[in-house]
Amino acid sequence: MAKIIGPGSLNVDITGYAPHLPTAGQTVTGSTLRFSTGGKGTNQMTAAHRAGAEAYIIGKQGDDVLGQILRRHYESEGLSRAYVTTDPEIETGSALIEIDEGDAQNRIMVILAANALVGRDEVMAAERDFADADAVLTQLETTIPAVEAAKELAQKYGKPFILNPAPCVPLPAALLDGIDYVTPNETEAAEMTGCPVDSVEDCRRAADVLLTQGVRNVVITLGSRGVFFKNAEQECFLPALSVRAVETTGAGDAFNGGFATAIAEGMPIETALKFATCTAAISVTRLGAAASMPHRHEINELMEREFGIIL
Repeated sequence: MAKIIGPGSLNVDITGYAPHLPTAGQTVTGSTLRFSTGGKGTNQMTAAHRAGAEAYIIGKQGDDVLGQILRRHYESEGLSRAYVTTDPEIETGSALIEIDEGDAQNRIMVILAANALVGRDEVMAAERDFADADAVLTQLETTIPAVEAAKELAQKYGKPFILNPAPCVPLPAALLDGIDYVTPNETEAAEMTGCPVDSVEDCRRAADVLLTQGVRNVVITLGSRGVFFKNAEQECFLPALSVRAVETTGAGDAFNGGFATAIAEGMPIETALKFATCTAAISVTRLGAAASMPHRHEINELMEREFGIIL
């Protein structure tokens, strides 16, 4: 079984569903309120775990009711909490999510709380598990020092380092240099490069900017349009699969968890992109973030049906 490790966020999503999203100053009547496990770190590691990997997240939570929800999720999933610490002095991270029931689009406000205390020391404490990991996966819902430490250990032990630059924040120039895979969506790619990302040609230009900054492989996810990949030798565009989306929350996390699993298992890049695309496609047909992540047999079935690939 492939092994994935990295610092990441642990949140509880508080999600409201309504016929349409309110405009500024407007009140709308919603239909449902749900509390569910989320946070990009938890979502991605849940996706990786269900996709077939052994996943280790490095994170923090509070000793509160939201923390209890997270604990139950990790226990029920069989996910490791070896590097999850509880801080009774601060609240558990959360996200306030609004879902448009008409088109499944969302608006999200993330409150980092305990996640903002995950730093270099917490990552370095997990060094022994970086040594025998098959890939390192992280995002930007903890701290830059945590991400830098994860990159340092990945490079020390020769492990593929995958950075999902979400939410998009200013990054030290040195952080991008030497990253194996960076996986922004179109909005994040535009913010990182200053290039609009509205077409495949735009993706190519944005990817070239990131490659000149030292990134080795660029994966730009384009939601319902598909995914674009480029490195120094090759590029490809993979259209999205046609599915009936009911909620897009967590789709990017599903993609990243699936992609990290595929890379950890040594799949060729085009197969890894297809595997990640299938993971994301299934997730948007279900409600919730972590709860929507598909299991390996479901991904394998879709891989065979859509691409004729048997894993």
